[in-house]
Amino acid sequence: MEVKHLSFTVIEVKKSWSFTSESTLLSQVTFCVVDLETTGSSSSVGGITEIGAVKYRGGEEVSRFSTLINPGQPIPANIVMLTGISSSMVADAPRVEEVLDIFLDFVQGTVLVAHNARFDVGFLNAALERHGYDPLSNAVVDTVTLARRLVRSEVPNCKLSTLAAHFNFPHQPIHRAMDDVLATGDLLHYLIERAAAFGVFDIEDLVALPSIGSHPESRKLKMTEDLPRGPGVYLFLDLAGEVLYVGKATNVRARVRSYFSIGESRKKVGSLLKLVHSIQCIETPDPVTAEVFELRIIRRLRPRYNYAGTRSEKYCYVRFTTEEEWPRLVVTKTASSKGITLGPIRTRGMARDVVDAIESVVALRRCTVRMGRNYVAPNDAPVCSAARLGLAECPCSGSADASAYGAIVDTVARTLNGDAEEVVDLLTKRMNVHSQNQRFEEAAFVRDRIDALGTVLHRQSQANALRDGGLQDITHEGITYRIDQGVLMETLSSGEVCTAVTLALPTTLEHLRAVLQVPVDESPTDVLDEVMCMARLVSSLG
Repeated sequence: MEVKHLSFTVIEVKKSWSFTSESTLLSQVTFCVVDLETTGSSSSVGGITEIGAVKYRGGEEVSRFSTLINPGQPIPANIVMLTGISSSMVADAPRVEEVLDIFLDFVQGTVLVAHNARFDVGFLNAALERHGYDPLSNAVVDTVTLARRLVRSEVPNCKLSTLAAHFNFPHQPIHRAMDDVLATGDLLHYLIERAAAFGVFDIEDLVALPSIGSHPESRKLKMTEDLPRGPGVYLFLDLAGEVLYVGKATNVRARVRSYFSIGESRKKVGSLLKLVHSIQCIETPDPVTAEVFELRIIRRLRPRYNYAGTRSEKYCYVRFTTEEEWPRLVVTKTASSKGITLGPIRTRGMARDVVDAIESVVALRRCTVRMGRNYVAPNDAPVCSAARLGLAECPCSGSADASAYGAIVDTVARTLNGDAEEVVDLLTKRMNVHSQNQRFEEAAFVRDRIDALGTVLHRQSQANALRDGGLQDITHEGITYRIDQGVLMETLSSGEVCTAVTLALPTTLEHLRAVLQVPVDESPTDVLDEVMCMARLVSSLG
């Protein structure tokens, strides 16, 4: 079928920009600037009357796409006055479904750009969906949101006509698709130049800029320019060189820049960024090694922002206080050599689920009264509510039998040491009873606690196996981890060995080489977090 009113202009690519960043450099991205003229403001009822698109690469025009469209409906008078496009002009023009294939070929592999992209992309997607196509999957850059972040204080508003006139662009918009596209192209390239002040040199950063450009500490974004896009450990340092915060990421640059996002709502982040004087990175060959190094730095340096306001987000432990006369289960933030310790567990919620799973079928005491070996209950000591309901023993009131409680302690000890069959059977029976009685929410509640208990015990079993396994190699995705008693000794990747000794550290972090060394004097409890990290790796291998 012949497509009318369709024209193309192709110009050879001339790269005129150069950038120093790696990854998807803006000079290597093909942008497709798009503008539509339509019969109204709603894509659900309005039609497209004109499509204009220009592809740019390296700051130079590559090719054009331009066509009038017969919208299949009258064009309102106010739209005719605005655009100059009348019903008679588009009477012989193709319908939108006749040009969609050509348009999709034109924009394939490009980053779409539009001024108020929601409008233009919304109309295009509505047309595509009406005619059986998938919506556009291209990355989208909206020059309106970019302008609001970069130049809003310099102009009365961010209308395309205002921006084009204020910055004296070569092309001025006149509410015709191609003229508006060319003006938007001028704006795009101008904003890219302005974005360089925020350390933006590639497409990922450009797309993310609208959410971070107005951050009160956005001037510090330049600190992220040289951060790698691979795995590693990042460190926020203050003016004195003290480590304020340490984290790990599979893409260090993207993760660090996310702290400047206006969507970042954690209160501690604002105060952290105010103190940051430099941002450093320790590159690693993989995310697992990065996590191990992060754990060592946090454990040994205890950076203030890794602890202030983050306790609910850190690892915790379930501990059975068998050193007490009447043991009980507690959730704690620190491991202990006393009693039986399960963990570390990644969230406090999961640790609480483990305790609930056991306590719901085993009558452990839940009171928190300290009871030494010579404890004698007062005559008027009340019986706790859980004991009155038959859910727990209450030795603090003197109502518990020591021998019976000893049997309970044995059951819980076996469970935490990996033999959970008795407890799981009791939980399963309870779940089945709830299900039979159509109390499905309660059945699901018990099921979730069975899963939590099983997950934690499985990971603990793997960690114990690693600690008992001595020196061994684990290979995953071409990387070999040499571990000894569950602790990472070295990582081998592409023939290179990564250890604290071989790491290429920034000069400002050279003093951390000793901090990153393999634990020698630390107790098995101290390095549980490292062992659990390797246990999760083993678990992921199936």
